[in-house]
Parts: sequence; structure tokens; C-alpha cells
Amino acid sequence: MITALTTFILPKPITREEARDIFMSTAPTYRGIQGLLRKTYVLSEDGATVGGVYLWNSRPEAEALYTDAWRAFVREKYGTEPKVAYFESPVVVDNVAQQIVADG
Repeated sequence: MITALTTFILPKPITREEARDIFMSTAPTYRGIQGLLRKTYVLSEDGATVGGVYLWNSRPEAEALYTDAWRAFVREKYGTEPKVAYFESPVVVDNVAQQIVADG
């Protein structure tokens, strides 16, 4: 599994309520994406940085999302250039499902 961390440094900070409204407006676009297991939206304490933590089946599936079109969408929505970092996720603890999942 792969974890992707996206971050966007905003032109001006936003409140939690503003972030929630923005995130709710984009959340439906991530439903049903091939290989995406989970997305968690994030907001820094100072409201200056937003992004997401994505859990993917594989890196190629993750890379299929972060296209030039996706980057253009982020620039239009948030007014900033997105950054994407990838991490191997060999073990995931899921307390909701009460399981530990090992990849490979």
C-alpha cells in the first residue's frame, strides 16, 4: 500500500468552518476512484496549509490521480501549487475494523 500526502500552502489562512465547506464540496469527487482506500482532509492549526492523506492500493493508482488536470484544479480551488509526497505503507492498523493489515 501507498500513503500519499498532499499539501497546499494557502495565499491566506482559512478557518475550520471554511475548510470544512471547501472539503465537503470536493469530497464527492474522490468516491469510487480506482485504488483509493481512504482520504482524510487536513488543515493546519494556523489555517495556512491544507491537504490530504490518501491510502492507496498501489503507487501507479495514486499517480493516476495526481495529473496535470488535478494540479490545475487545486491551483484554481486553493490559489496555490500542490505538493505530493509518497510513502510506502507496509502495515496499517485499522481500529474501526479492528484489524492490522500487512501489505505484500
